[in-house]
Amino acid sequence: MTLVTSGAMSAYGVLRIEHGDTTEGHMAEREYDLVLFGGTGFTGGLTAEYLARHAPESCRWALAGRSPAKLERLRDRLARINADCAALPLLEADVADTESLRRLAESTRVVITTVGPYLHYGEALVAACARSGTDYVDLTGEPEFVDRMYLAHHETARATGARLVHACGFDSVPYDLGVYFTVQHLPKNVPLTVEGQLRVHAEFSGGTYASALTVFSRRRQMARAARRRREVEKRPPDRRVHLPKGPLYRDRETGRWMVPLPTIDPQIVGRSAAALDRYGPDFTYRHYASVKRLPTVAVAGLGLGALGVLARFAPVRDALGHLRKPGEGPSEERRMRSWFAVRFVGEGGGERVVTEFAGGDPGYDETAKMLAESALCLAFDKLPATSGQVTPTVAMGDALLTRLAGAGLTIRVVRRS
Repeated sequence: MTLVTSGAMSAYGVLRIEHGDTTEGHMAEREYDLVLFGGTGFTGGLTAEYLARHAPESCRWALAGRSPAKLERLRDRLARINADCAALPLLEADVADTESLRRLAESTRVVITTVGPYLHYGEALVAACARSGTDYVDLTGEPEFVDRMYLAHHETARATGARLVHACGFDSVPYDLGVYFTVQHLPKNVPLTVEGQLRVHAEFSGGTYASALTVFSRRRQMARAARRRREVEKRPPDRRVHLPKGPLYRDRETGRWMVPLPTIDPQIVGRSAAALDRYGPDFTYRHYASVKRLPTVAVAGLGLGALGVLARFAPVRDALGHLRKPGEGPSEERRMRSWFAVRFVGEGGGERVVTEFAGGDPGYDETAKMLAESALCLAFDKLPATSGQVTPTVAMGDALLTRLAGAGLTIRVVRRS
C-alpha cells in the first residue's frame, strides 16, 4: 500500500495543539491502556479474540461488563488463545449504573464498546468518557445517536481532551479511510469528486439488524437531531462539501447497477472532508451499492421499504427483533466465505484514480479488526492532537491506514489516468 503524509487540519471540529504526544499527561497515569466493554456479545467476543492475538505485550487491557460469570467465561476462552489473558482484569459495569461507568472511564485511556443498539444503551458511557477525558470508540451505524452525542457531549470532550470516535467498524471505516486514501492520490487545492461503490457477500449481524430497526422506527427523531446539529455545527468558511444522493444508474465501466445507499457512511466522509483541507475547496462524495442484476435492486428495495414501514409499529418491530438478536452471528465457516470490496473513483484537476478497500467478512471479523485496531491506534500511535467528536480519519488518518493494511485489509490504487 502507498501512503502519503496527510494535509494540515483546519480548525473545523477539532482542537489543534502544536506540541505534545497523545500518550502524555493525565492519560499516561491511567491503570489501563484500553478496556473492552461488551466483550461477552458476538462481535465483542471477536474483538476480544483479536486483541488477545494482536495487542502488544506491553498493552494493559481489561474486560468490562455487567455479568462477572460471563466475563470469566470469556477470559477462559481468551486464555486458550493467549495464556497471558488468564490474568486479564475483569471490571463490573452496567449501562444503567452511571457510577460504574464513571469508574470504568477514569481507569483507562481508551474505551471500546460493542453494546448496542447505541441509541438505547450508549449515551451514559459516551458521557462518562467525555467528562473523564477518555478516548472512546464504537461501531455504531446509527445517525441519530451520533448527532445526539455531538450535541450533548462534543464540547465537554473538547474541554477535557477526549476523542469520541464513532463508526469504527464496517460502518464507516472502509468508506471514511478509503475516500481519504483516494484523495491523497489526487491533486491538491482543486475541486474533487469521489464515488464509492460497495460490493458485498455476507450476512448482517444481529447488532446491525437491531440498529436498522431502531433507525427505521425513528425517522422523524433522526431528522430532528440532524437539523439541530446543522444549526450549531461550524462549517468551513472557505470550502464546500456536497453529499448528493446520486441517481440509480448503470456504470459503463463495470456494467453494474449503482444503487444509492442511505447509510451513515456519507455523513462520516463529509465530516472528514469538512475538517481536513486536503479534500480541496469543493468536495463531492456519492455513495452506492454495486449490484450486478437490476431485479436484485428491486427485490432489495421492496424488502427495505417493507421493513421501514413495519418497523414504525412497536408490536411488529418487537416481533421482527426476535428474528435476529444482538449477540448472535454466523459460524466461522460461513464468515470465511464472506467478503466485501469498495471501489472508489476519484477525479479532480484533470486526473482520475481508482482505488480499492477490501477484506473478508465485513459484519463480524473485519469489523472486530477495525474496531480493535482503532483502539490500539488511539492508545499507542503518534497522532494529530484532536478532541471532541471526530471521525476515524480526523482522529487517526495515516496511522490507522497503516495499521489496517498491516492487519491484512487490501488498500490499494487500482489505476490512474
